[in-house]
Amino acid sequence: MPPYDPSAFPPFAVTVDLVVLTVRRHALCALVVKRGEQPFQGRWALPGGFVRENEDLDGAAARELVEETGLCVHDPGAPGPVPGAGAHLEQLATYGAPDRDPRMRVVSVAHLALAPDLPAPRAGGDANSARWAPVEDLLGLDGAGAHEDGQPEPLAFDHARILADGVERARSKIEYSSLATAFCPPEFTVGELRRVYEAVWGVALDPRNFHRKVTGTPGFLVPAGGTTTRQGGRPAQLFRAGGATLLNPPMLRPEV
Repeated sequence: MPPYDPSAFPPFAVTVDLVVLTVRRHALCALVVKRGEQPFQGRWALPGGFVRENEDLDGAAARELVEETGLCVHDPGAPGPVPGAGAHLEQLATYGAPDRDPRMRVVSVAHLALAPDLPAPRAGGDANSARWAPVEDLLGLDGAGAHEDGQPEPLAFDHARILADGVERARSKIEYSSLATAFCPPEFTVGELRRVYEAVWGVALDPRNFHRKVTGTPGFLVPAGGTTTRQGGRPAQLFRAGGATLLNPPMLRPEV
């Protein structure tokens, strides 16, 4: 076997990018940061950074999540999303187009993070500001940034594609899994869960049909033993996420 010569291959860097999604004011929102350095200085981008020499990919993503949001990752050994126990974090996809970063060859392993209604973010690293923005605005460029002439400016790098892939992953997974509860507080009403589905899917759902489906799916919801009036009106029963990780039958998206 011939000796291996590392110099025969061009060097490249590995980064992690985060699609951090939450529901704020009944809208699905993503965390974006304004870049403080070149390339794309002044443009909005997904949070992320280079993988350190002593890190694995999941560790790098978890570190970036803590630095950008203060959130820890929930126990991966748990049977499903555990509201209140941290953010749900999973690998999304790998992006390696040769020209995706003008500095050098960079391969990014994107991760999807989901958490309940999060506070205003704090900027860190090379980002000089951060904000939550509705994904519809970011994917439609509306509000993603602007030139001096007022024309919209897309997200930096290939982050619009990464964001779109992350949003579609979330939309598809809540059809057949209990992932929607990762957007909810530890105890929530059926109405609050319905508003998560409506925000993620971007549709209006019939309250009675939704209530019948989620309460009739074994292991999806567990009564928490109390009620709340925080949404106004009559007291509503509180639930917690059950132990089911797969929904049978699934909650299929309405045709739009």
